[in-house]
Amino acid sequence: MRAITIPEPGGPEALVWAEVPDPEPGEGEVLVEVVAGAVNRADLLQRQGFYDPPPGASPYPGLECSGRIVALGPGVTGWAVGDEVCALLSGGGYAQKVAVPAGQLLPVPEGLDVKRAAALPEVACTVWSNVFMIAHLRPGETLLVHGGSSGIGTMAIQLGKAVGARVVVTAGTKEKLERCAELGADVLVNYRDQDFVAEVERATDGAGADVILDNMGAKYLDRNVRALAVNGRLAIIGMQGGVKGELNIGALLAKRAAISATSLRARPLAEKAAIVAAVREHVWPLVSGGHVRPVVDREVPMPDAATAHRVVEESGHVGKVLLIAP
Repeated sequence: MRAITIPEPGGPEALVWAEVPDPEPGEGEVLVEVVAGAVNRADLLQRQGFYDPPPGASPYPGLECSGRIVALGPGVTGWAVGDEVCALLSGGGYAQKVAVPAGQLLPVPEGLDVKRAAALPEVACTVWSNVFMIAHLRPGETLLVHGGSSGIGTMAIQLGKAVGARVVVTAGTKEKLERCAELGADVLVNYRDQDFVAEVERATDGAGADVILDNMGAKYLDRNVRALAVNGRLAIIGMQGGVKGELNIGALLAKRAAISATSLRARPLAEKAAIVAAVREHVWPLVSGGHVRPVVDREVPMPDAATAHRVVEESGHVGKVLLIAP
């Protein structure tokens, strides 16, 4: 088969479409012939040499894909050759085939084509696990989503609205904020010329956000704590704004607030399987019912993954950038 390899870390040009050995499904795994993969910022870090795959994972980038099962490994039940699926991966989505633990497979939702399903696994699992399984967003609460026009952000807006929350988003352009509004966002904040703390306070009559989904990390830490409501929950899922920040513990104590920080890639198989099962139970019916949809900015041929990486690095996209396997 062919896959995107990274012979040497570097810029987008470091991605090389090359012939590599076919993967073999191990115990409890299936082999998926990939129709499409999707670009995540973790892939950019891996390309730059800053985010190695976990031990035993595929060396090729790609944290999600969609396709068709072409072989079953020993001990797999509940799936059959020919099933159309999408999958949460530890790596290997930028390839024509990938071996996937059966617990990380999801059926393609009813009414959705197999290609667009590649835009779902990483964002659905990230949002559901952080906003709902950890932060326990409830109907009537306020959710603040940073980077509302990203793949994660577009999913968080839709799921927040689906459960009856009020959604506040930040984004950097008028056009991106308009797209967030189309998905249901209630309060739009341009972080370039507005203070999200003040805007959240205004929108909630001073109460603050009950849950914040943050991709920035250190840069927003202090302001996120100030924007939290009493008993608020801050879920950190990224470090685009740095890794070290100063935390006012007094402010956190006064609000009886909580901070969580998670990543998906290195979690044990059982934890990933539990998240995937929860997504299948709670999110998939919303997708099949048309209440939640993948937001795809563009499709790029997989051999030209460098172009897709440049698009994501420049942050000119809304939603996901897909890689279409030849």
